[in-house]
Amino acid sequence: MRSNIHRKILITIFLSFVVFCVNAQSPFHGLENLFTTPRNYIIHYTKTPPAIDGDINDTTWNQAAWTNEFQDIEGDKKPHPTLHTQVKMLWGDSCIYIAAKIQEPNVWAYETRHDAIVYHDNDFEVFINPNNTIHQYYEFEVNALNTIFDLFLNTPYRDRGDAMINYNAEGLRTAVKVQGTVNNPADKDKGWTVEIAIPFKSISMGNNINIPVDGDLWRINFSRVEWDTDVHNGKYVKQTTASGDLKPEHNWVWSAQGVIDMHFPERWGYLQFIKSTTDNNTFTMPYSELQKRYLWLIYYREYLYFIKHHRYALLLKQLGIKSRIVVNGKANLLKLEATKHQFMGLINDKQSNQVWTINQQSAINQISKKNE
Repeated sequence: MRSNIHRKILITIFLSFVVFCVNAQSPFHGLENLFTTPRNYIIHYTKTPPAIDGDINDTTWNQAAWTNEFQDIEGDKKPHPTLHTQVKMLWGDSCIYIAAKIQEPNVWAYETRHDAIVYHDNDFEVFINPNNTIHQYYEFEVNALNTIFDLFLNTPYRDRGDAMINYNAEGLRTAVKVQGTVNNPADKDKGWTVEIAIPFKSISMGNNINIPVDGDLWRINFSRVEWDTDVHNGKYVKQTTASGDLKPEHNWVWSAQGVIDMHFPERWGYLQFIKSTTDNNTFTMPYSELQKRYLWLIYYREYLYFIKHHRYALLLKQLGIKSRIVVNGKANLLKLEATKHQFMGLINDKQSNQVWTINQQSAINQISKKNE
């Protein structure tokens, strides 16, 4: 979680380096950082839940593969992290299980209050959107003292969303095990490991518990906040600039966001649930997700247009976007319905009876053509 002011600053920085070129050959020109392909993970079912004790050598975890190592939040624009971080996942009848191993020669953490700003310490963070709609998502933060910050967001900060900090994930279980000692600058540590069990009921809306079935697709990402520190009087102290300001933290993630902001849920990785052990472990990007890329193109272009003109564009050509495009070999039609104060982008192909839409609050919906 970050403050709204902080988010506005980050969005302004993001917009400042985006080059808006309506005559570019590629419709994604200037926004390539926001259209790299997110990572994916096939999550397998387990009948035997792992023990949540921080020890990731539990035999149950042998069923799960480690993710790729974390990268900088901006992807290839920045150097690869100097310390390793990886995650593995499983799911059972009632929970999704997450294990993380975090290389760290100087393990430290000072925050002990639940729902305090845990990322002011080095921390590990989970972001999860069970319905793949970008809205209604959850964030979990944990430090090396196993202090938890859990929160819910109905919409991203950029869309005037606000965090529900008083949300508490019922039944959440977490455990940390340190390979070394916490807050002891006199020695060198190997790192720390985390285990998390998130009940499906705690990340479900209303009375309908969102228990996955074979093939379900969720969105998820993981972040590691790492501060540069010095040691003063036996304590770790964050480094400052010559002017006395804190040096920016490092943000290392599983799937690159392309911008220094975790609250772009459309940039998170894909999590596909598999129950049968005989199923193919190869992830195939759904056709609908390829279609949605063009809706996000409309959204980002309209966002930029509004910043410049203080109103939304009424026509696709004002955004430099063509109405007829090809997605995965299929002809698709893009439409824009807009006023100065709101808009809706739509995409559909000739064969499908479904239309995908996006609006100025980044809400993704599916409708039938007959309801247009």
